[in-house]
Amino acid sequence: MVVRTEWRFRQQSPRFHSQPRPSVSWHSRWIIGALTAVYLFWLLVRAISQPAWLLNLSGVGTEFVRLVEIGWLATLVVLWGVVWWQKRREMLRPFHPLSLEQLYNLQPTEFEQYVARLFRQKKYKVNLRGRSGDLGVDLMLTRTGGKRAIVQCKRYRSTIGPDIVRELYGTLIHEGVAHAFLVTTAGISDSARSWAQGKPMTLIDGPTLVEIAHLLQVVPTSPNSL
Repeated sequence: MVVRTEWRFRQQSPRFHSQPRPSVSWHSRWIIGALTAVYLFWLLVRAISQPAWLLNLSGVGTEFVRLVEIGWLATLVVLWGVVWWQKRREMLRPFHPLSLEQLYNLQPTEFEQYVARLFRQKKYKVNLRGRSGDLGVDLMLTRTGGKRAIVQCKRYRSTIGPDIVRELYGTLIHEGVAHAFLVTTAGISDSARSWAQGKPMTLIDGPTLVEIAHLLQVVPTSPNSL
């Protein structure tokens, strides 16, 4: 499916002065989640089996273990608090659509964060995955009902050809998701659009991306069907 739109531009967006601060990455959240799981497992083991070595500890040793548990819990509370605060700050931050030239001036990670903000405006749950070894997946989307989609962000000036679209389709199959989005600042060739026709893919070129951003500044919309 190739995206089509009848959206109209509003007035030109304000000049872009500052770059968005990076939020807690998907990888960092995974680490925090793993630490939380280990802590809960430890509490479960301690409550059910009461390890012999723990029962044989001296008073000082028992107090040390208790202090470690309290410190571990406090650290997890702080880390999850940071995740919540950054997510809330991002949702409350005013959204300013950028022109195509401003998008070209972004760093690749900043462009991924900008595209992520657009999908969040459309009520998707978004995880940033863009990093070494991401297999071409920059964003992982989840919508109501649990359907997942992937997004590949390309901050290019040269026209996107069918090779990139074919690679993205292979990634879609590998990830086992329902849909794939290609979001780029460049143009998309007719041959690339023809290849994507009839497949669960949405191709968004630079001018369309700018137009979508302007519309989302007016009113948030509900998610597209994947």
